[in-house]
Amino acid sequence: MLMAEVVDAAAAVTATTSRRAKMEILAALLRRLDADEIAPTVGFLVGRARQGRVGVGWRGVSDVMGEPADVATLEIGDVDALFDRLLGVSGAGSAAARSAELRAVTSRATVSEQDFIGRVLLGEMRTGALEGVLADAVAAASDAPGAIVRRAVMLSGDLGATARLALTGTVDDLEAVGLVVGTPVQPMLASAAADPASALVVTGRASVEFKLDGARIQVHRSGDEVRVFTRNLADITHRVPEVVEVVRGFPVRDVILDGETLSLDEDGAPRPFQDTMSRFGADAPRTVLLKPWFFDVLHVDGQDLIDRPLIERIEVLTRVVGEHRVPGELTDDPAVAQRVSTESLTAGHEGIVVKGVDSFYAAGRRGKSWVKVKPVHTYDLVVLACEWGSGRRTGWLSNLHLGALDPAGEFGEPGAFVMVGKTFKGLTDALLRWQTERFTQIEVRRTRGTVFVEPLTVVEIAIDGVQRSSRYPGGLALRFARVKRYREDKSAGEADTIQVLRAMLRG
Repeated sequence: MLMAEVVDAAAAVTATTSRRAKMEILAALLRRLDADEIAPTVGFLVGRARQGRVGVGWRGVSDVMGEPADVATLEIGDVDALFDRLLGVSGAGSAAARSAELRAVTSRATVSEQDFIGRVLLGEMRTGALEGVLADAVAAASDAPGAIVRRAVMLSGDLGATARLALTGTVDDLEAVGLVVGTPVQPMLASAAADPASALVVTGRASVEFKLDGARIQVHRSGDEVRVFTRNLADITHRVPEVVEVVRGFPVRDVILDGETLSLDEDGAPRPFQDTMSRFGADAPRTVLLKPWFFDVLHVDGQDLIDRPLIERIEVLTRVVGEHRVPGELTDDPAVAQRVSTESLTAGHEGIVVKGVDSFYAAGRRGKSWVKVKPVHTYDLVVLACEWGSGRRTGWLSNLHLGALDPAGEFGEPGAFVMVGKTFKGLTDALLRWQTERFTQIEVRRTRGTVFVEPLTVVEIAIDGVQRSSRYPGGLALRFARVKRYREDKSAGEADTIQVLRAMLRG
């Protein structure tokens, strides 16, 4: 199939606000693909090529694009093969070699194809809601039940591979998809509540656990082989040898664990989040040591546990990880939950996560079984636009336009973002420089004073609360919003929702 058909389908999806119409467009495209084209095409559409990152940055893309072709001749296989070659380039002269490979292929691409390929290379296609729409499209194109397709995606962690299986195999093949040690799955997510008592109302009897201010990790062990993945399923095993060593010491042969890693200072208090995240960089020095803590177990020695209630998983987890289990208590008493929260905050952590004892592990979903309580009221929002600064900030992008996720489409298109406020507070000079470079790279349009961007960048915002407001479509505005940090480890689809913020109005 010509690459132009994929580009045209993506443009048609962007042009409509109807979720059903998006699904039908994508299903029609999927039905026309050859088997070998399915996984690459799905990767292109969500902005994550099946090969992963291939070592090409913004400058490499922008410098290599030459005069576009007038006629579309590129095929999906041509672009997929290009990504294979880019991934295989290494060593001295690799930058020049990648440029030559890119130039050879993109010189055959039309304007729209060049733009599309560039966005795929940079991982800057809008993903968020599109992945859910694509899963529905796979179900429609293959005549498979949507629930079975979504479960296969969650457990395999690979939408492209699931799409190929659905379109070339049977429903029985999809139902047979299970956890595979070494293959990461999408992590379960937590909703939010204002206080421990409110969280217990939602969950009932629960495991009330410290919410560590670290980096989410998923660790797989098979025999002596250990692999460590981030919340975005990136493999960071070689960057965290101390985590690997700890897990190799556990009394099991095969295990999949969910947890956090963070660094501690000399007094045993958690270091800033940025210190932990700095270890995930490609060239990061290992002067800061990481310690892992675990709060769930998904598989142990041949048994999948995700469909077992949490109370049973905790028993297995305690046996496996011992002192490396995240601190917590089982309770349905708000006073006990509040005490655990106070202990967590006193120790320098973020708060607590309240988890229903009867809950299953819902990979890739944010439900009501897990509820986070962070008393400082911090929320992960998405940058929609940024205004040019004035005074000493002249020449820098400063005032952020902030959006909350609207997964149900209560205020517009499902999966879009609803603006809830602005802030320029909390921005250091280093952050101003970083966001000016970042946002001009992902700009979609601009006015005299504002640069509008792809809704890709997650920023953690601290607020004193929310108030009713007719200024923004969600009916609320943030009170005293300030930037805590950018969350490069999170995707826009993991942002907090407008419904969570609106619940604060009732609190």
